[in-house]
Amino acid sequence: MRIEVRKKKENTAILISFDTIKERFESASERNRFYWELHGRKQVVIKQSGRYEYDKKGLLEDIPNIPVSDSVFIVAMEHMKKMQQFFKEWQDKVEFETFPVLLNEKKKKELVDELKENE
Repeated sequence: MRIEVRKKKENTAILISFDTIKERFESASERNRFYWELHGRKQVVIKQSGRYEYDKKGLLEDIPNIPVSDSVFIVAMEHMKKMQQFFKEWQDKVEFETFPVLLNEKKKKELVDELKENE
């Protein structure tokens, strides 16, 4: 995965804000599935033969992002298409908005550094 910094819009990124509409989910487990698909999760299975831990990746583990709050994060412009596809799958139950933002050098470096860590 690569983030290319373009000269004209080198500090531009997208802020994504979402809100889950609790009443529209069939169950709490369906709502949890939305969060698991977005953020990933750690599953622990305990059997007689031992304890097994599985890391299930979420979309944001593959896309460099800067968390702002629980339901707000920033991604590079290049990854917006993936994010739109994900939220389109949940459009009946989750509302989301996007806003272009300018990143200062420190925040831009955070995105690039996270990208390098994921490679």
